Amino acid sequence: MNPPRGLVVLTDRWQARRPLPEVVAAAVAGGARCVVLREKDLPRAERAGLAGELRPILAEVGGELIVAGPDPLGGDAVHLPAAGPYPPPRLGLVGRSCHDAAELGRLTTEDYVTLSPVFPTPSKPGYGPPLGVDGLAGLVRLSPVPVLALGGISTPAQVAAALRAGAAGVAVLGAVMRAGDPAEAAAGLLRGCAAGARR
Repeated sequence: MNPPRGLVVLTDRWQARRPLPEVVAAAVAGGARCVVLREKDLPRAERAGLAGELRPILAEVGGELIVAGPDPLGGDAVHLPAAGPYPPPRLGLVGRSCHDAAELGRLTTEDYVTLSPVFPTPSKPGYGPPLGVDGLAGLVRLSPVPVLALGGISTPAQVAAALRAGAAGVAVLGAVMRAGDPAEAAAGLLRGCAAGARR
């Protein structure tokens, strides 16, 4: 599997305005091709059931479902927290959350990382001040693998700035989950990807 690029949508059913499969289907209709299933508070059976609902939505367009945490829930792609496990499991696609140079320095066989928070975000307080575009650019230069910018990204202009800083793409949560029209939200963010790629 190839590392994700462009727009990656993170799920949060508590913020979603409609049932999660409907929001994901709308985001896919808007052009999203990669989704990270979070929902880590659910029992494994329920979470696996949700993964089973989302995978076909993405498979229809050649997309990919990545599962947050070390258990791929029947798939072959996971996104791990900075804290571990180390070494990462051997799967088709493995990503990891990073926030600074020290965490990037612990990478081994991961295929991509998220770097956060790039901008101020209510979803992930506690990770220190935002990196900003310049901080993101500095860490992108240190990363041995492609980087997805994460945190507070909600506009096409922010997406374009992240790509111009060297990110391979962006990961967003609230911008799609809270959107009245997730399809249009995804399409708008992808326009930002296209603008950033023309740097």
